[in-house]
Amino acid sequence: MDEFDLIRRFFSRDAEAAGTVVGVGDDGAVLQPTRNTQQIQVTDTLVEGVHFPANIGAADIGYRCVAVNLSDIAAMGARPRWMTLALTLWDKDEEWVEAFAAGLFEATAEHGLSLVGGDTTQGDSVVITVHVSGEVEEGAAILRSGARAGDTVYVTGTVGDAAAGLELLREGVDDDELVRRFLRPTARIPQGLKLSRRAHSAIDVSDGLVADLRKLLDASGVGAEIDIEKVPLSAALLARFDTDSALRFALTGGDDYELCFTAPADAVAGMENITAIGTVTENHELVCRNVGEIVEVDASGYRHFT
Repeated sequence: MDEFDLIRRFFSRDAEAAGTVVGVGDDGAVLQPTRNTQQIQVTDTLVEGVHFPANIGAADIGYRCVAVNLSDIAAMGARPRWMTLALTLWDKDEEWVEAFAAGLFEATAEHGLSLVGGDTTQGDSVVITVHVSGEVEEGAAILRSGARAGDTVYVTGTVGDAAAGLELLREGVDDDELVRRFLRPTARIPQGLKLSRRAHSAIDVSDGLVADLRKLLDASGVGAEIDIEKVPLSAALLARFDTDSALRFALTGGDDYELCFTAPADAVAGMENITAIGTVTENHELVCRNVGEIVEVDASGYRHFT
């Protein structure tokens, strides 16, 4: 099966989505943006053995490579529209590609995302680069740089689950709720859309809650005080690990793809599935407290090339 057979069999879909004039199959896609919107462009590359274990299911890999990009779209309060895929393969048969495509299109279908182009090639490992275009009303994009002193710091969902799931995967456990949180992260698109024009700043939690909050605060030129006993932990995490380990996963583990954002409390009153964990301050320090006592937390998070 050559490159063109692979694209035709597994990745060609009718361009029925609104705004897609020409999709997969030409030299380029022809797209029609929505009037009075601005575009959000995000890209992530996932490398086998670096960003995901080589032995996980192809459908999970396909789903995950879309979800991690949708999380960036969510963090900016945008609606996903179009996607391109650059796929490098080695030693993978047609059954693997079919399962990968099934997982990929399962993720795109959840949020009306259309695959409109890309490229396939052969290499010495699986490398997946996904580019997603989203749209947001003019002037409504949520940036990292908008946090203001006095804002409340919030996080969606629960954190720490994916990092714990990855550890379980490495230990040979593959049937567990925490493992599923790593394999199939939830892109918080609905919450992101609700936060548009409400939140002052936001970031998705990919490299660890403390590390990503630090990035947001640096971009905004402010600091924060957070109460780590308020950080939301799932029942599944607490059932598997003691509290100290659960907090370590929650504060420094990555891959949750929840949203960490700052907003006035009255702006998000009534929103579900969010937890207040601290307050933005005028200085540039990030202070972590546990029941009032200052504690040191490793804020480095996951970093490439270290």
